[in-house]
Amino acid sequence: MVALSKTIFKAYDIRGVIGSTLDAGIARKIGYAFGAAALAKGERQVAIGRDGRLSGPDLAAATAAGLQDAGVDVIDLGMVATPMLYFATNVLGTRSGIMVTGSHNPPDYNGFKMVLAGEAIHGQAIEALYHAIAAHDGSVAAQRGGYSTHDIRAAYIERIVGDVKLARPIKIAVDCGNGVAGAFAPELFRAMGAEVIELFCEVDGSFPNHHPDPAHPENLQDLIQCLASTDAEIGLAFDGDGDRLGVVTKDGQIIFPDRQMMLFAADVLARHPGAQILYDVKCTRHLGAWIAEHGGQPLMWKTGHSLVKAKLKETGAPLGGEMSGHIFWKDRWYGFDDGLYSGARLLELLTRVADPSALLNALPISSSTPELHLQLAEGENFALIDKLRQQAQFPGAERIVDIDGLRVEYADGFGLARSSNTTPVVVLRFEAETPLALERIQGQFRDVILAAKPDARLPF
Repeated sequence: MVALSKTIFKAYDIRGVIGSTLDAGIARKIGYAFGAAALAKGERQVAIGRDGRLSGPDLAAATAAGLQDAGVDVIDLGMVATPMLYFATNVLGTRSGIMVTGSHNPPDYNGFKMVLAGEAIHGQAIEALYHAIAAHDGSVAAQRGGYSTHDIRAAYIERIVGDVKLARPIKIAVDCGNGVAGAFAPELFRAMGAEVIELFCEVDGSFPNHHPDPAHPENLQDLIQCLASTDAEIGLAFDGDGDRLGVVTKDGQIIFPDRQMMLFAADVLARHPGAQILYDVKCTRHLGAWIAEHGGQPLMWKTGHSLVKAKLKETGAPLGGEMSGHIFWKDRWYGFDDGLYSGARLLELLTRVADPSALLNALPISSSTPELHLQLAEGENFALIDKLRQQAQFPGAERIVDIDGLRVEYADGFGLARSSNTTPVVVLRFEAETPLALERIQGQFRDVILAAKPDARLPF
């Protein structure tokens, strides 16, 4: 029996290690606390789903039991991609849902992404669940909630196919890394009229081929090989629960999400002139300028799917995106992040041109690093960023954005250090106009981090 640990209650979801900080007992308590919170908002039904992880069936069943203990009716969607759970909360008459998913974490992790009365909960709302569990005396509702199952697959695919249209046939390669997207992505894109080469689309929670996280280039090498050796025009990759998209061109270039956002922003702004477009602190310097050039208002915001979703709702922006691959669509969609839908919208745009790779490769680009991780002990990540905020000096910087960690902008590039909200890591990213400028900016960050923590093992 695992003891309740506050460490699993993260900034925008709940995440733990099976058998160590998370098990069915904890899942049942989370279900109960969430059910009570739903009832307090007048919500009588909660949809649940799970990804393809091996621990998913047990945790989902326990979560459902906890929700029923609280007196809430459960609609169980079974195994779905995370965006399909979000979709259900928009179309099934319930505005609340829990997705049992470990996202892109290692196989022994699992967790919960939650929507409460139409809001993706984060921060204090997640902390409140912890306190509710800690204070709960074990009593259950006099009237247990009901339980039903629902297959959302057809409605989800039909909704996209009915709206997103390919201008011409296209052959694509799809790599799902044995994550849950494999159960739906090939079917969706075929229904749209694409020809699909499948890579690792069999759902397997042990992830035997490569990790399902398209943010890291090593996980895209199979897709790059496939494009080189077949007549597929473009490659799409998905993370473990299907809410993030990776893109690879015919010539093996990785189109990171901040550049995907340029294409999406130009399209959305053609219909919503003057609209705000959101993006997170990890994105390229070119994105803000691109949005402005295309008649939009760029708005930089904190990293985190729940945080961007909340800001999107607050601002009414039709589009938001994160460097990690979460793209949030309010234009023609419901305002949540959806890797499968993003893939569909990308294909809609790419089929309007003869050479999709040329269109993507022409998007502005600088010398940049992928996301780099400084590994630390639990809790050290926040302490280090606080120390840098107080002490670090960045000579030559034009501005320092501190909405989420430190993003230091120079005339010829930027450096970012921010604390991960899910693991004890400081996330670093660098971009510059020249390799020399990149080196200079990294050197400055190296100096200030080592001054604050001399034993830090830097990843650059």
